[in-house]
Amino acid sequence: AQLLDEFYPILSSQGKRGILDVPEGLMVYADADKLARVLQNVLKNAVAYSDEGTAITLSAARLQHVVAVSVANQGRTIPKEKLDSIFEKFYRLDSARRTNTGGAGLGLAIAREIMKAHGGDVTASSEAGRTVFTITLPDDFGWSATPAFPSQS
Repeated sequence: AQLLDEFYPILSSQGKRGILDVPEGLMVYADADKLARVLQNVLKNAVAYSDEGTAITLSAARLQHVVAVSVANQGRTIPKEKLDSIFEKFYRLDSARRTNTGGAGLGLAIAREIMKAHGGDVTASSEAGRTVFTITLPDDFGWSATPAFPSQS
């Protein structure tokens, strides 16, 4: 909820809105700063590449042995053969994206590296103009009373 609030000025300036769909009481014990960075990077991507006037949906659920957090947006479909490439450092689908978003092409690569360090992953699917990024963490990694990756001051 906090991240969607932080993105509100950007979303509203483009006629977009954020939708939060997370069950009450779902908790994750891990490095909060690193997971926030993952969500910021994925949300920034979703906002940059979604159509004007659409919604960005952030949802979460516990599924068998993982907790999955999804960020979905409506925009241009990413070709299936390029879905894994978007997580490579400096990768851009085309030169038009480079000038429109101003990013260096590192956000999704950083997000994937952070999730791998947590024993999870971040993946993407895209079909009929709907792109969904799914962030997963296994239940048996860091879901105890103590954080798996304590923040370092």
